[in-house]
Amino acid sequence: ETTRRIFQDLGDPQTLNAAADAAWKPKLWQALEESGLTLAWVPESAGGTGAATIDAFDIARISGQYAAPVALAETLLAGWTLAQAGQTCASGPMTIAPMRDSAPIQADSNGRLNGRAKYVAFAREATQIVVVAERDGTCVIAGVSPDDCQLADRPTDMGGERSDLSFADAPTRFLIEAPAGFDIDGVRQRGAALRAAQMTGALESMLDISTRYASERVAFGRTISKFQAVQHNLAILGTEVAAALTASGSAADTLESSADDAEAVFLEIAAAKIRVGEAIDKGAAIAHQVHGAIGFTAEHVLQRYSRRAWGWRDDFGSESVWAKDLG
Repeated sequence: ETTRRIFQDLGDPQTLNAAADAAWKPKLWQALEESGLTLAWVPESAGGTGAATIDAFDIARISGQYAAPVALAETLLAGWTLAQAGQTCASGPMTIAPMRDSAPIQADSNGRLNGRAKYVAFAREATQIVVVAERDGTCVIAGVSPDDCQLADRPTDMGGERSDLSFADAPTRFLIEAPAGFDIDGVRQRGAALRAAQMTGALESMLDISTRYASERVAFGRTISKFQAVQHNLAILGTEVAAALTASGSAADTLESSADDAEAVFLEIAAAKIRVGEAIDKGAAIAHQVHGAIGFTAEHVLQRYSRRAWGWRDDFGSESVWAKDLG
């Protein structure tokens, strides 16, 4: 309820879509940070709020319902990663790299990084980029300033602010060996579960926007919600939302209750990332079909959801990658 109230007051997608600049962003972030939502997975002793695992997934899902215009999920994951390493979290938005499958980023004996990470969300506005890298075959966790790596901004056609990162002998604020049992796969799994939760929230909003529009749009003397073909499509969209809620919720519940069962965690997260991705594929198409061409225009709020959701599909492993791993 706290997350929802803050986004309603300071992050309404329609208001932000019509905003002339990003003056709204600091106020929204400050409210989220002051409420302890950004570091929900970080223990109180390390500067966080120490919330339950499943609580952060609820936060992510609600952020998805508002098209997540700030680095909330990214900071949640970066904070969790730092907590595993015993690092205290500073204030401000963070992000994490890598987000897409790529060659491992390498750390040398001098604590400098080399490698690339593509499509990293909110890298330019982050106060710190948490990098999961390798050094002599061992997993390490590093903190990097955006100023110390090369950023090439990506077009926003897939939603959100994204950049390609290049590390060329990049200095680090800290670089420590990851604790036993921690590796890039663990970050990838939790990141995939977070994206599944966000996509589910976005899909919920797409359903709500589409049903409201269908009940208002008049064609041939009646609202289009009276046409059987539209009703049928909206029913399919509703079943995709239900499937996404079930899959992403099950993954979050398993991480909460059975985190030590590696096989169960992998199965649930793989199933969630695959099934929610498929739901976005079908659901976003139906939502745009209901709206017609208007849904693709920059002035309409629907595109904020669909573009972000399409971008989230490929973060921390696409459906095809997870399907292959599951097989």
